[in-house]
Amino acid sequence: MSRPDAGSSDAARLSAVEGLLECWLGLDPGTIGSAAIQRAVRIRMTALEIDGLEAYVDVAERDRAERDRLVEEVVVPESWFFRDRQVFDFVRGFATTVAALPGRGPLRILSAPCAGGEEPYSVAMALLEAGLGPARFIIDAVDVSRKALGRAERGVYSANAFRNADHSFRDRWFCGEDGGFVIDTAVRQCVRFHWGNIVDRGFAEGLGGPAAAYDVIFCRNLLIYLTAEARDRVEKNVGRLLAADGLLVVGAAEPPTLQGRWIPAADSSIFALKRGPQGGGPLAVPKAAATATGRPRPGPTPLTGAMELASASIVEATAGPATGHLPLDEVVRQAGGLANDQRFVEALTCCQQHLSQFGPSAEVFFLMGMIQQSAGDADQAEGCFHKTLYLDPDHEDALLALALSASRRGDAATASRFRQAAARASARKAAS
Repeated sequence: MSRPDAGSSDAARLSAVEGLLECWLGLDPGTIGSAAIQRAVRIRMTALEIDGLEAYVDVAERDRAERDRLVEEVVVPESWFFRDRQVFDFVRGFATTVAALPGRGPLRILSAPCAGGEEPYSVAMALLEAGLGPARFIIDAVDVSRKALGRAERGVYSANAFRNADHSFRDRWFCGEDGGFVIDTAVRQCVRFHWGNIVDRGFAEGLGGPAAAYDVIFCRNLLIYLTAEARDRVEKNVGRLLAADGLLVVGAAEPPTLQGRWIPAADSSIFALKRGPQGGGPLAVPKAAATATGRPRPGPTPLTGAMELASASIVEATAGPATGHLPLDEVVRQAGGLANDQRFVEALTCCQQHLSQFGPSAEVFFLMGMIQQSAGDADQAEGCFHKTLYLDPDHEDALLALALSASRRGDAATASRFRQAAARASARKAAS
């Protein structure tokens, strides 16, 4: 069998395969690297007993089934239950508020891509535990991987799908069977699984029209792997499918990739967005915002040299006068809320005080990076993301954030390296 990377002609043919993946998936080949694509092609050539890359490209172009098999080798449907628990807590509160409105029909939620079902099932468990009966919400889950959808519909998971410290939900909603965990039928019946690609124009037209818009759309950790054109198509699909007052939930590194007019709907640690004023423009920290009295609030305060000025007020405002100590989850909540109010200096001071009291923390450094990014200080943000990786080399969100930073400054090679490192970190977690 000829190697896909042997010689200039094979390199050109491999480029053709990358072009097909870009066309089918909107995939930016640089985000996962040519080596990963070469590996996928070699696996499929071996399975078909095809000896030449040119012959394989011909088959892949003509045979939809082979296209799907190649896609299966390329995509990494990596997820786990209640990934970023604070996101599900926020969505649960939003959902129960909306569901309580007079005359309200069933709440509609979309998870795309849904991987092996961990995300939509997490939403279902959160809503059931909040007291919403199955008739009061509809969850549609869509993915381009038929293999992942099959796993989701079976509802059987390994211990790797339970990575949170709190496993109490597993005791309530799963039963052990042959070394795995089977999800309760009551949860499984709350989710409808569909094959589809959110990059496609006309995506999900069969799942409901404008009269049945989604109240919440989860689209996490996909945009960072797509070309700019594909991201634009995803955003247009989301804009078409999301209710006027609905929520869009994205991954930690993804808000800057959106080109439409979106504004934060929650603390900065949750990455939930809502529609902003009409007229478009990039998602960015507003230069001015209204205070509670209606007077304009000035834009972000320069951060250099300002940390000490906020120290006393932040202790009094968030920690109380007794100890000034905040546990990690409370730091994330408090600092995220302050940053969402554009009180960036106070948010960073909150983080700094936690570091001084309890020592280095990958999660706190990552949060500081996101705050610095929101404040417009890209250099300081990158420094915080690198500190995150020093403590946790497999911190996927920090790797993706650094990839985005490199991409925005035009350093494609560095961006590719960070994306590949994120993909490897994800694969290691999936294998553990």
